[in-house]
Amino acid sequence: MKYVLMFVETEQFAADLAAMDDAERERAYARVWQWFTEHADQVTRHVYLMPPEAATTVRLEGGDPVITDGPFVEGKEVVSGFAEVDVPDLDGALRLAKSWPGCPLVEIRPIAST
Repeated sequence: MKYVLMFVETEQFAADLAAMDDAERERAYARVWQWFTEHADQVTRHVYLMPPEAATTVRLEGGDPVITDGPFVEGKEVVSGFAEVDVPDLDGALRLAKSWPGCPLVEIRPIAST
């Protein structure tokens, strides 16, 4: 079954990452790349997203579409990337999410079959 693991950064996580020196930050990123390497047989695709400031939002609520710069909602948590995984069931997705060494929140969603 395919799931998407959405990696969610908090303001505190982003601040902690920014406060790291280069060597600490490189070690943190190395742990993330190691996770992808260890789970390469289950991760079918992964993407890192640009920060929310790079977003453009299109609102389609009645009338003409309204286009604004930035995310659709101001928040303390931001999806920073995602990975599509192919695992037998939700328990498999949970095992992957529990071992994620990056940002502190992982949302798991099944991919709808067509």
